[in-house]
Amino acid sequence: MHKYVIALDQGTTSSRAVIFDEQARIVAMKSYEFEQIYPQPGWVEHEPMAILNSQTDALRDVVRLSGIPVEDIAAIGITNQRETTLVWDKKTGEPVYNAIVWQCRRTAPIVKRLCEDGLEGHIRETTGLIPDAYFSGSKLSWLLDKLDLHERAKNGELCFGTVDTFLAWNLCEGRPHVTDATNASRTMLFNIHTNDWDDTMLEALNIPREILPKVVDTSGIVGVLDVEILGREIPVAALVGDQHSALFGQCSFEPGMMKNTYGTGCFLLMNTGDKPASSKSGLLTTVAWRLNGKCTYALEGSVFIGGAAIQWLRDEMKIIERASETETIARSLKDNGGVYLVPAFTGLGAPYWDMYSRGTIVGLTRGTGRAHIVRAALESIAFQSADLVFSMSADCGCRPVELRVDGGASANQFLLQFQSDILGCDVVRPTIIETTALGAALLAGLAVGLWKDLDEIKGLWQKDLTLQPKMGEEQRKKEIMGWHKAVSRSLKWLEEDN
Repeated sequence: MHKYVIALDQGTTSSRAVIFDEQARIVAMKSYEFEQIYPQPGWVEHEPMAILNSQTDALRDVVRLSGIPVEDIAAIGITNQRETTLVWDKKTGEPVYNAIVWQCRRTAPIVKRLCEDGLEGHIRETTGLIPDAYFSGSKLSWLLDKLDLHERAKNGELCFGTVDTFLAWNLCEGRPHVTDATNASRTMLFNIHTNDWDDTMLEALNIPREILPKVVDTSGIVGVLDVEILGREIPVAALVGDQHSALFGQCSFEPGMMKNTYGTGCFLLMNTGDKPASSKSGLLTTVAWRLNGKCTYALEGSVFIGGAAIQWLRDEMKIIERASETETIARSLKDNGGVYLVPAFTGLGAPYWDMYSRGTIVGLTRGTGRAHIVRAALESIAFQSADLVFSMSADCGCRPVELRVDGGASANQFLLQFQSDILGCDVVRPTIIETTALGAALLAGLAVGLWKDLDEIKGLWQKDLTLQPKMGEEQRKKEIMGWHKAVSRSLKWLEEDN
């Protein structure tokens, strides 16, 4: 009897369900987009039930479309957009407010106050993170203050969770209130050395422990699927943040291996082994995964606006109809014509960490056209990713040899070739670029014994495409210098006290 694993891949713009077979091949996939809510400039929200309903619909429909018997589904793994923050009533399940999305910058003043109170060093050393509105802790603090929820939280009447927690609570029988170590490590509330919530941060943000979920292993059964959803109690056997899941799905199990996921944002992670590695280049130290109570760590750099820049061209600027057009449009030009787009729509992540920068297009002339803007948007994804690789290389004292890539935009070969050119190293794409979903499936299958160990899983990874650099060193330096010049124009665009 064949066995299958389903990954629930709950992302920033869509909820996806993917079925994998025992050879880690995709059998079927279904996804649904949901609304992005922008109440004010720099604010981003999701409607919680839109997240849940779109994910549940994708799960039901992918099973129906695949035609596989429900009895053959061995496990379900959940991977999720990280840092997005939800609070709901423990009895009714009713959310108290919209989900505050990881991109949202409303809590920048809270983060500024933490730094003024002298907590920046503690945050770096304890949580592995850099003080920023990106992370969940300040979002939770804002919700508790704004809605006056402190008493209810202290009395154990409310649940806080990132999206993994919210889905597990709603999809599993018994309502488990859990998160895994990868998601916990993205809250700015979690001590990555002791694997526990940090009292200093909880006190600084006035967050009671009673509202927090239990932290569990990344691979392990947290509950069983409510029988009403698919008609059978299926083990929910993995919770994992999306970027950690992609690192696992790329089989980057050895220290020094790195991957870049091109999604709404871009996220570069490098495995650093069983000890947290600190960065001098503005990168984050995070839990890569926790298996059998033992953590593997990673260095991470985050680009807030990656593929979202292409969505902006399509949805707001209306200069393309489909993201797939961008490759042909970019190739219609011999170069970028000196045009650079810095998509700092919600600030800049590593290595700049500037909450007050904003999007900029520079180098415009009378001859600049639609194709230049499209090409500049694609190049901006590669430039931002290259900033992360260079920072990581500086931290580890080595040059990059290979970058494994995945995510939707990795289908764009113009982008991948430009990425290889700017980095001066090979860019390798696997056969399955849905590695975020794959990682969750592999972790869930590992928990129920579908695959026995990491060595067996490693044998499932297959290479599809390798791109090698073609750009000369002089041209590469010129391009990078132009990019950094453009970035300098976007930094500190807003006044910090706004």
